[in-house]
Amino acid sequence: MTKSSVSRLVPKVPHVPGASRRQEYSASTKRALVDVAEELFTTNGYAATSLDAVVAGARVTKGALYHHFSGKQALFEAVFERTEADASRTIQESLRGHRDPWEKARAGLRAFLGVVQEPRYRRIVIQEGPSVLGYERYREQEERSTFANVLDIVEGVLSASTWDLDDAMVQTFARIFFGAMSSAGESVSSADDPVAAAARVETAIGVILAGFRELVDHGAALPTSP
Repeated sequence: MTKSSVSRLVPKVPHVPGASRRQEYSASTKRALVDVAEELFTTNGYAATSLDAVVAGARVTKGALYHHFSGKQALFEAVFERTEADASRTIQESLRGHRDPWEKARAGLRAFLGVVQEPRYRRIVIQEGPSVLGYERYREQEERSTFANVLDIVEGVLSASTWDLDDAMVQTFARIFFGAMSSAGESVSSADDPVAAAARVETAIGVILAGFRELVDHGAALPTSP
């Protein structure tokens, strides 16, 4: 990492009314560590990133790092959480202003497919996340940040129907769609040509949404299990 790159990553200490200089410095140090770790994890991967490189890039001591994080995995989790939060905000912003639930669903899909092509998200969330955090922790973090967006989209689409669905059934629809989106995101992220893969996913899910809309528009009854 170059000196100029490091200087951009290390934030200036902002003044927060009511906060002591020590608190402000502590917050600034934590942000610097996460900023540097994010760049190193994205570029080099988790295994090839050392804590020595992180503290050198953030220009702090190893003791300062351990004041905020118990170790490398905890630092990675902080980077993971911020990456997921940023992705969630991007998708949320894409949903705003869409009154038509079908347009809202397509907008959310396009935003999601854009997110999974970003190098930071691909490396930290999809490629490294499951192995570093473990499957259970990974799913917990993923659902906390992105499942709410999926549920919002699904609720909007289902509200266009005349079906009388309880919360459990709505959650079932949302979880099925969430699983499909997660699988699609992994396939796009690992594809040799992510742009082409994203286009295929958008087409496939577009067909599913079109079929679903046809059922809703014609007032079809909800199929029941035998």
